[in-house]
Amino acid sequence: MLFSDGKLARARLMKLLLYLSLPLYVLDQLTKLWIVKSFPDPTVPGNGFKVIEVIPDFFNLVRVHNTGMAFGMFNGNPYANWIFGAIGITALTGIILLWKKGAFPDKITQVAAALLISGILGNITDRALPGRGYVVDFLDFILPFYDRIVPSSGGHFPSFNVADSCICVAAGLLVISAFRGPGTPDPKASKEEDGEKVDEPARD
Repeated sequence: MLFSDGKLARARLMKLLLYLSLPLYVLDQLTKLWIVKSFPDPTVPGNGFKVIEVIPDFFNLVRVHNTGMAFGMFNGNPYANWIFGAIGITALTGIILLWKKGAFPDKITQVAAALLISGILGNITDRALPGRGYVVDFLDFILPFYDRIVPSSGGHFPSFNVADSCICVAAGLLVISAFRGPGTPDPKASKEEDGEKVDEPARD
């Protein structure tokens, strides 16, 4: 074999980081930067709360400061920013270590891990930026019947961002992978990845 399993795992990780995690991370940060530059700080008295209606009665752009988890959970806790920042860093370290140990054996779980990395890193960056210290949420959806579940919401689902979306999609992929079970590896692909020559069938 020309490559060890560890080197193959690192190569796959770097490829997904470059072509999936990095673009989504950049998109997350650019959209948040645009929101911060275009919307007044809602925590400053007198600024009001700006709303850009994209799809009437369904989708708006807003600016919400969140020191808690995704979708505003535990927002406002004085220690939430530090606690969830530390949890995010621990999670990133764990994902990379698990990847090297082969915990993400197929494409679905590898894509999920790459999405988790971009999502966690995106929100950690918000917490660490000078003068920020909070996650910027800006995607505001009005869902039918949600006001019956949470009467105080007025039908507005908790606002979120691109990073939160990456984390949720990753969670969905991991659930799908768990129900699908391990796939059958392609012997030809495995040999090619190991650096072995695969003989083509003879042709007349």
